[in-house]
Amino acid sequence: MLDKSTVEFFQSDNKTNQIPYFDNRFRIDSELEEITLIFYRKKGSVPIILVRPDGSKLRVNSFDSEKVQWFDDRTFDMIKIKKPMPGPWQAIGDILPNSQILVVSDVTIKVEPLPNIVFSGETLKVQGSLFNGEKAIDSPNFKAVVNLDVNFYSTNNSSYDNFGADAIKVTSFRDDGRGLDEYANDSTFTGEFVLDFAAGEWQPVYLVKLPMATRELRQTPIMLLHTPVQVTVEQSTHEEKPHVLQLTIDNKHVDPESLVFQGKVTFPDRQVEPFSIMEGTGVTRQKEIEFTEPGLYRINISAFGKTTDRREFRLVIPEHTFNVKPDEINALVPDLSQSNGDNNVSLSFEQQQAAKEQELLAQEKALEEKQAQAEQNLLIIILGNVVIIILAISIFFGFRFMKKKRAK
Repeated sequence: MLDKSTVEFFQSDNKTNQIPYFDNRFRIDSELEEITLIFYRKKGSVPIILVRPDGSKLRVNSFDSEKVQWFDDRTFDMIKIKKPMPGPWQAIGDILPNSQILVVSDVTIKVEPLPNIVFSGETLKVQGSLFNGEKAIDSPNFKAVVNLDVNFYSTNNSSYDNFGADAIKVTSFRDDGRGLDEYANDSTFTGEFVLDFAAGEWQPVYLVKLPMATRELRQTPIMLLHTPVQVTVEQSTHEEKPHVLQLTIDNKHVDPESLVFQGKVTFPDRQVEPFSIMEGTGVTRQKEIEFTEPGLYRINISAFGKTTDRREFRLVIPEHTFNVKPDEINALVPDLSQSNGDNNVSLSFEQQQAAKEQELLAQEKALEEKQAQAEQNLLIIILGNVVIIILAISIFFGFRFMKKKRAK
């Protein structure tokens, strides 16, 4: 059996399984029933050609489909061969210098288990390493060959909110040094995802997708709990008095003393004001919010803290909104009538609105009367002009008739 997972191109001695680098040769053992090879080549180059020990060739468009499977990409060829011919083979093509022929046996992923209890809205980071059999894959080129997905499957326990829920793909692993991935091309793959789906019991499943095979790793189910912080707002009905935001912490699984909050308020006029709550004890926190005007207020908050077993966590609390309607405001204004010598009397907002409406109606009525009078005056002027024109025409023809009669 071939017990190596990689065959380097640049071995220098003359032992049977070692070959000179300059002609890209490798040897296949006679005991192998099946072999899968990956050849990394220059980006955009054409697929390689394999030369068997007897000199015959395998090409991407010319092979026995019952014995060979071939997947070609812009940067690699992946070839699976059943009962390959024993002896020295040769690969011809733009194969990357100093790269390796990867002999694929059983690619798997190893990932640290997730916490048993997590919270809705929490962001998690998981890291995994790929193994080919028992050996870790440390080739940066391999990330072009494989796709790594993180899926969550409901355990379909009718006691929980996620009963009957569909499977959810939450993220794909990456090794590009972006997001929460610490270093690019270090063969440590990082997944980052937000638990923004139904609470309940979920099973994490990690999928390793190769062009010719799929592997999966199933971990122990975890419990996704509801967000441990509830948001309420005591709304003010006076412009001089602020609203009061209250956060209530469920201390069954989190340490209330460890929690700090960062948030922002979006006011009805779309102005945004950030805030933070850094101190506090017990299971409640409060924050005053300025009363600016009637309308919709939006509150977005992130929480940072520790669980009761000292695990650090961060989560996003669902957005909380409240609407202040104009008829909920009790503004104080003076009554200028001062009837019977009394002091100024407070009018309710409804009374103010009614008075304004009456004033507007009176103005509209006066405007309508004025327009009607103007229209009437215009009609009289037009009729008068018409009468004058008719009289003038009558007089003109009357004079002509009299003149003709005298001439006869």
